Amino acid sequence: MGRYIDQILQPGENVLYSTNAHWIFYLPAIVSWIVALALLILSRATTTDGIVLLCLSASAIAALAGLYWAIRGWFHRLTTETDVTNRRVVHKTGFINRHTFEIALDKIESVDVEQSIAGRIFNYGDVTIMGVGEGRQTISTIASPLAFRSAITAR
Repeated sequence: MGRYIDQILQPGENVLYSTNAHWIFYLPAIVSWIVALALLILSRATTTDGIVLLCLSASAIAALAGLYWAIRGWFHRLTTETDVTNRRVVHKTGFINRHTFEIALDKIESVDVEQSIAGRIFNYGDVTIMGVGEGRQTISTIASPLAFRSAITAR
């Protein structure tokens, strides 16, 4: 499976900047695995059979939830592309149901970045692109949103 941008580049068009969904999508899986590990350790620390069985069962459920969230986060990152070329901004999400938008660089009116405190610490955020006659497009939870904005505005 090749990159979407490589399939749609026009003659003379070059990719200037590429980014993806941030790794923060893995956070639910990480928390779930930590809970599963803590419950597994707790099951080894106790001697009551009922509590051991309860802890092992809860640990297995948390580990399965963590596996689900890890696969879901990986698939989201795999199927999301955000690129800036020398002519346009291209954003694609989805695998079977694909959603894309493209905005010509000369049609972009403003680029707004919104970051929470955690977003500033871990370098992720939401970017809203306002296009002349194109409307408003928001790209959620991308890595390095300030560098992405700079790639769009520095021409």
